[in-house]
This record gives sequence, C-alpha cells and structure tokens, in this order.
Amino acid sequence: MAHLQILSQDWKTELANSLKQTHDRLIISSPYVTIHGADFIVSNLSPRAKSHVNLRILTDLSPANICQGSTEPVALKTITSVLSDFSLFHLPKLHAKVYVTDDHCAIVTSANLTAGGLLRNYEYGVKVLEKNIVKAIAQDIISYSELGAMITADNLESYSRIAERVRLTYIKQQKAIVKSVKREFEKEILTAEDELVRLRLAGGAMHTVFAKTILYLIKRYGPLSTIQLHPRIEAIHPDLCDNTIDRVIDGKHFGKKWKHAVRTAQQQLKKKGLVFLSGNRWKLSV
Repeated sequence: MAHLQILSQDWKTELANSLKQTHDRLIISSPYVTIHGADFIVSNLSPRAKSHVNLRILTDLSPANICQGSTEPVALKTITSVLSDFSLFHLPKLHAKVYVTDDHCAIVTSANLTAGGLLRNYEYGVKVLEKNIVKAIAQDIISYSELGAMITADNLESYSRIAERVRLTYIKQQKAIVKSVKREFEKEILTAEDELVRLRLAGGAMHTVFAKTILYLIKRYGPLSTIQLHPRIEAIHPDLCDNTIDRVIDGKHFGKKWKHAVRTAQQQLKKKGLVFLSGNRWKLSV
C-alpha cells in the first residue's frame, strides 16, 4: 500500500473515512472553522469515538475572522459539546491545515474546516500513511498548539458571547457607517482582543509565553541569535508583539515592551539551565 496519496477535490471523502476509523486521538489544525465543518466532523465520528477519542483543536479565534464569518465559535462549541475529552487552542496567524487520526493517517491540505474548504473551493493536499511521519506531524502540531492559549469550555462560552457582540456591531457598521457605531465596534474589538490576551497569558507573565516559544524555535531551527529570534517570535505572537500601541491589561504592559519580555524569558531559561549563550547565539543545554 502506498504511504502517500495525493488529494484534491476528493480530500473530504478521505477525511470522512479517516474520521470513521478513529479510535483514540484526533488532531485538527484549521485556522477557520464554521458550523458546516463542525457538523462534518461530528457526523463522521462513531458513537464510541465521541466518548473515547482525545481531541485537540488548534484554530484562530481572532475577532477579524469572526467578523468575516470565517470562524464561528458556535461551531467549536458544537464539536466540543459532543466529544468529552478535548483541548482547544487559539493561536493568531495560524495557517496550517492538518488533520491527524490516531497514528495511522495525517492529511495535510490547503482546506479549512468550512463549507468552502469541504465543498466549493479547489483544494489540494496529501494523505500520509507512514506511521513514523504521521507521528512526527502530530507532534509538530501539538508543540505548535502549546504556544497558543488553551481555551476551556467556560472560556469558549464567555468568548462566544463577546464574539457575537463583535459580529453584530460589525454588521451594524457595514450597514450604516456612523461614528457612534464605529466607536462601539472598536470598543467591542478591543474587548475581544483583550480577552484573548488574558487567555493567552493564563494568569502568567508575557515572558512565560516567550520562554516556551524560544525553546520551540531553537529546537526547530537550531542556535539563534536574539536578532534572529525577534522576528520569529513576532510572527508567532503578533498580538503580544505590538510595536505601535502600549496597552495595559490587568496591570500587565503590552506592546513596545515585548522585546524586554523576550530578554527576561532568555535570562529565566538560562537560569534554569535550559539554554546557554555561545558567542551571540542561544543554544539548548540538552
């Protein structure tokens, strides 16, 4: 049997077949998730899978995606309400679309978990059946998801209400561009973004997020200087690396101070013996 299969418009059939055979673990990385995609996942999982499978979802809950209808928090609620064992992560600027079932199949594709991705768009990808490669893909997505914010069921419920207000004020703004409506919309956007930042930090400091990211980047790319780390960290965490706005949320400073937080993270990792500086490059100690 071939260990690699090219997928195009038939990709959703292959995903459905993989879902039906899932027994223990399901990993989904999809920047956009709508109710159509949620229904597709739920309808193709067996009753046993719904009660036994460990589900991990990585997505982008940014307000802009919700305003555009690209992501629907209610869709995520639909999935997580059906599966008893799940973890949900938010990471801005996510682009990877990956679907891993157990250790036997990984689908890497251009398709999001939406009606467009499943039905309308011309999508392309590959289905991987080589066990070692499937495991490597799964571990990559797990590692990347842990750089984001874990969203609990209660967090999702709360954020869904905020997101719905954002969506409704966005619609109002589109229908009538009135200053008062624009101010209301901007206020709700800021509220939603602030809520996501709180969830990303999970009650901790910004440098704790950056510390995990530094370890991830050095492990992935090898020794890196601080100058090389900065743009990579900024690319992963644009919401924490704002170079133009200095905001204070719950007493924590954001924006221009992010590079100071990176420096703090480096020193903390060095103190713990996890990294060391050789020349001008940071290396893993182990």
